Amino acid sequence: MAITVVDYNAGNLTSVMNALSHIGVEAFSTRDADVIAKADRLIFPGVGAAASAMETLTRSGIGEAIKAVVKAGNPVLGICIGCQIVLDESEEDGGVKTLGLIPGKAVRFKDEPGLKIPHMGWNQVNFTKEHPIMKGIKSGCDFYYVHSYFPQVPAEYSFAETSYGTQTFTGLIGKDNLIASQFHQEKSGDVGLAMMKNFCEWKI
Repeated sequence: MAITVVDYNAGNLTSVMNALSHIGVEAFSTRDADVIAKADRLIFPGVGAAASAMETLTRSGIGEAIKAVVKAGNPVLGICIGCQIVLDESEEDGGVKTLGLIPGKAVRFKDEPGLKIPHMGWNQVNFTKEHPIMKGIKSGCDFYYVHSYFPQVPAEYSFAETSYGTQTFTGLIGKDNLIASQFHQEKSGDVGLAMMKNFCEWKI
């Protein structure tokens, strides 16, 4: 059964499709909200800003389609901006209401002397609780990040943490059949591919 990957003109789609092809998973990308709403397994990747992402998702109907897949109980994976828009809101762009699928909000890193924002590059991800997406992956492996905002959620929805400067932030969030990473699995080498494979095999 093919994986449905959301295409909403936000870049990064090719990397995700290449990663899925590399692990031998059949996938197709679409921006058709009706097709997305019927997905058996969905990946929502992307880069970009919260306001423009939500504007596109609202105008196209894709936002409601993603909610429909989550409500149906089918596995959903968000990556990068796909991790932020599943929250209630984002601080970005003066404050943006997002999809409200996991309680919390996306917040910006606090400025620190010598700390570069956006946070860009490889960083250690420490798992704080178990999830099927982590199967066979050791806590403390490095994953690739590119972001200025991160998810701030109640502890029950946080599955992994990363430190940057003096700040520790959540890098992986989840609720029921929805899991989302702030880091880019598709750019994280073998461990990222292993995590994507685990998602594709995740039985709810």
